[in-house]
Amino acid sequence: MRSLILKIVLATATFFHSSVAERSQSPAKTYKQCQRQTRHPTEGCPHGTIYVARNDSGAHFDTIQAAIDSLGNTTVPGHILIAPGNYTEQLNVTRRGPLHLIGMSNKPWKGDLYSDINVNTSAQNDVQIWWNSANHNSLFTDNVYTGVLTVGPTLNATLTGSGPTGFAVPADTPFGCTDFRAYNIDFRNEVVQYSYGPAHALGVSRANAGFYSCGFYSWQDTVYVGKLGNAFFYDNIIAGQTDFLYGFGTAYIEQSTLSLRSCGGGITAWKGTNTTFTNKYGVYIDRTQLIASNYTIAPNMVGKCALGRPWNSLHRSIFMDSYFDASIKPAGYIPWGTTTPNLSNLTFMATWKDYGPGYNETAEVQSNVTLVLTDSDVTPYRYPDDVFSTPDGTFGNIGWIDQSVL
Repeated sequence: MRSLILKIVLATATFFHSSVAERSQSPAKTYKQCQRQTRHPTEGCPHGTIYVARNDSGAHFDTIQAAIDSLGNTTVPGHILIAPGNYTEQLNVTRRGPLHLIGMSNKPWKGDLYSDINVNTSAQNDVQIWWNSANHNSLFTDNVYTGVLTVGPTLNATLTGSGPTGFAVPADTPFGCTDFRAYNIDFRNEVVQYSYGPAHALGVSRANAGFYSCGFYSWQDTVYVGKLGNAFFYDNIIAGQTDFLYGFGTAYIEQSTLSLRSCGGGITAWKGTNTTFTNKYGVYIDRTQLIASNYTIAPNMVGKCALGRPWNSLHRSIFMDSYFDASIKPAGYIPWGTTTPNLSNLTFMATWKDYGPGYNETAEVQSNVTLVLTDSDVTPYRYPDDVFSTPDGTFGNIGWIDQSVL
């Protein structure tokens, strides 16, 4: 039986790889000349680009945070080019003006997608940022202290808090970075090789942030998007085991890979927030593959990974036109827990035109938890401009997204 399951896993991985190849797009091209590795590092980069390298006497800084701090909290756009290497540091971005972290890579120049992998292959960017920390047994007062990268205007704005409403951010808290971007950078929180407590690779709150051909690696709570946070992911690999996409804000993940390292909790765990205006806070996954992280663990995960569970009853998430490998639980989503299901008529945990061996529309409908959407049902949430809003609820807030991928 195990041999048969393994054959099925490998066959479906090959099928997905072929289907993606037919519709693959290019990676973000905005900085492809700047990113290209040449003898003159900042060649093709915007004027004033700061160069960071671990072992290059010609670099402006040898740590990324020092380069960020040098820009100050102004509205002047900042560009930081990062040389290949391993950087062990926590990054905090509080400035309001645009900030683009540009990882050196030849992939954009060659037109190679980063996330085009399967159970037999992997990918790694040339720029790796590490910070290994987990909030195990409440070691920290808040999960934010574990993060590799945190984008938000103040400490209070980035706190996750607890309970159905989370941390109460003061009303006078300003909005943070209006246009943060990262290109071809891996953010790794690998404190242990299993869920050991919340361990952020990324946290975004009260800011607009786009990630292009990046990797986010952890096991639990990998990516956090907090209140009034807008986060766009294109051609990314996001890896985890438990609730590894979670938050209060709005995330849109396009043409990426969700790498399942094991099955625990759900892939998504979102909280909604009541507001005086219509909001679409939630996580939206489009044209993305959900696959076991490698072929050795895939047979033991068949039918065990839930699409998500509601952190509170206002959870909203949709998997759209995405590939589910055999790891996905046939019923799709699950309640939060046995005694606290967090389900109501406002809970919105949905799928739309997904496919693959892990997709079972009949089982989803019968679960009475997963919503199977029609074309008209999904229309209000289909594209980034449908869901990203300004803090006052004005939709169409996508000027900060790299236009080369829209």
